[in-house]
Amino acid sequence: MKKRPVVIVIVLIIIGILAYFLINNISITKNSEYMDYTPQEEISENQTRQTTINLYFLNPETNNLKSEGKSVNANELLKNPYKLIVDKLIEGPENSKLQKVFPENTRLIDANIQNNCVTLNFSEEFMNFKDDTQKYNIINSILDSLTQLNEVESIKILVNNETKDGLSQEYTTISENP
Repeated sequence: MKKRPVVIVIVLIIIGILAYFLINNISITKNSEYMDYTPQEEISENQTRQTTINLYFLNPETNNLKSEGKSVNANELLKNPYKLIVDKLIEGPENSKLQKVFPENTRLIDANIQNNCVTLNFSEEFMNFKDDTQKYNIINSILDSLTQLNEVESIKILVNNETKDGLSQEYTTISENP
């Protein structure tokens, strides 16, 4: 029985010694200096306004259209998204494995929307497509690119503000719903 109080006293002494060393050897330093975080590269005003759009170009290996993402200024996209998207299609792809579908020197004069139909007014060079396959690739490239916008359901193509033979209808995507 006398051993029990002795063991308790020894344990208390050990705990006391450990507490003393912990308190004296662990020092908590308070750093009163405030340091700003500086990123390695500052984000420019231009970078904060970028958004990505999908554009459809011809894949010559498969003869099908393939999408390519392009970074554009979001503020410019808000002004006239239809004109910006088609202008980017006319510029052509960045990927060297894809081809633009528009004839050389084609320009988009104007683009506007009314009743969910985008009317596109092109320069005369638009009519320089080689054959019906290229014509339909152009139409589908425009449709696939513009119908990503919720408000666009169809397109109508004018050349110098006139309807041309073979381009007199409104073009829509094929509905996936039965």
